[in-house]
Amino acid sequence: MRLSLAALALVSTALPALAEEVNVYSHRQPELIQPLIDAFTAETGITVNVAFVDKGMVERLQAEGDRSPADLVLTVDIARLLQVVEAGVTQPVQSDVLEANIPAEYRDPADQWFGLTARARIIYASKDRVQPGEVTTYEDLASDKWKGRICTRSGTHDYNVALTSAVLAHHDAAYTEAWLQGVKANLARKPDGGDRDQVKAIWAGECDIAVGNTYYMGQMLADAEQKAWAESVNVVFPTFEAGGTHMNISGIAMTKSAPNKDAALKLMEWLTSDAAQKIYAETNHEFPVKPGVERSALVASWGEFTPDALPLADVAAKRAEALKLIETVDFDN
Repeated sequence: MRLSLAALALVSTALPALAEEVNVYSHRQPELIQPLIDAFTAETGITVNVAFVDKGMVERLQAEGDRSPADLVLTVDIARLLQVVEAGVTQPVQSDVLEANIPAEYRDPADQWFGLTARARIIYASKDRVQPGEVTTYEDLASDKWKGRICTRSGTHDYNVALTSAVLAHHDAAYTEAWLQGVKANLARKPDGGDRDQVKAIWAGECDIAVGNTYYMGQMLADAEQKAWAESVNVVFPTFEAGGTHMNISGIAMTKSAPNKDAALKLMEWLTSDAAQKIYAETNHEFPVKPGVERSALVASWGEFTPDALPLADVAAKRAEALKLIETVDFDN
């Protein structure tokens, strides 16, 4: 039986409109991004479904192929972003909004990935045992004066691989290998735990300085048990001898399958807006990537610094070589 045009119109108006949604695979802890998701949905009406995928994200996307429900991938590090892109499971995104809001050094020249927040890889320095100005450069971490005084997490962790990649980008392989050997010789203990564990070790007197990300300071100060650890150290923004402070990012990429491409692009663009960047700054203690959005009062209290001008794409390109050098010196043993 055929329906008249009028009847079809009545049927179509009787059916509910399909709500827009976006599906996200995220390396980021759910509690860190939930305030952003809630604000985006409240403003746009678009539902965001987040699956926390701590390990095996690339393998999962490859196995799902064109059937993957994921529209976007959120990661915590440039290395992980690069792994997703190199696996061939993302697509380029052309957006005037993203180009305007994100500085060139924090996005892929081929438009495959985009930074959303930045963090500095800094030095936590004991207030009691390290004098102001005693450590100023990353290169200085290999100096004999730090023998038995440094704590760090595993050298093969993404954050330290990124730092080593930056050393390699500023110098060469021979220098970087010698630097790694020097830092290893200065360790007070075998690499272990996360960045906050290194601050705890300084508080306990096991070492004097440690390498870590800025935002962990904010997290520790908000934790009753860890506040004393954070208050035992100063935040030091070291630089490269011929550059600035090493930066890393959390970032986003659109999957090749992206069943909800239009809604996914809306979320990508919204995450670089003033509103979203302010939420990132206030709740996660990270640096907004969009120029003109202020850091939180706490982060600003740590002082001014000069971010390294080396594009993160150049740093990421050194990752495989950096990891090989870390393994060559057997850094963790």
